[in-house]
Amino acid sequence: MTEENNLSPARRRWLYAAVAAAAGLGGAGLAWWKFSPRPLDDEAVTALWQLSFETPAGAPLMMRSLQGRPLLINFWATWCPPCIEELPLLDVFYKENASKGWQVLGLAVDKVGPVRDFLTKQPLAFPVALAVMEGVGLSKSLGNVGSGLPFSVVLGSDGAVKNRKLGKVTPADLARWRELK
Repeated sequence: MTEENNLSPARRRWLYAAVAAAAGLGGAGLAWWKFSPRPLDDEAVTALWQLSFETPAGAPLMMRSLQGRPLLINFWATWCPPCIEELPLLDVFYKENASKGWQVLGLAVDKVGPVRDFLTKQPLAFPVALAVMEGVGLSKSLGNVGSGLPFSVVLGSDGAVKNRKLGKVTPADLARWRELK
């Protein structure tokens, strides 16, 4: 008789549960490691401030024009449901905090046509610029190793990255970030 057959049904269930829990924790740990933002090198942040993006109206938006005040950059796309769900929350954050110095910039990893159409139906108070596919590389350089959307980066008035988040922003995130100035 094998040792497994000597186990009572209760002990066997406990053993299976323990193995399943260990596997689940291992998978969660691997996912956290794979998708958590990576450390930044100073060159990526310095390069960010040198960039220029085109707005949906065709005007240039120079990143250096946003330096000196806290800035929340949100990488999003019209084809990304969680991105679309969080935009009204970001718009409210901007409206409530612009007078306190906060800026919000939506960088669309998308084509100009869909972005224009979206903004016609759902205008935003904060500026939106087109990062198109180069936005994927930019978000990666800022720590978004999985290239997922939405991805948000919070920069302080000193220009340094204060926080990053892959996934939909929550009111609690915004409340916490508001204090980072």
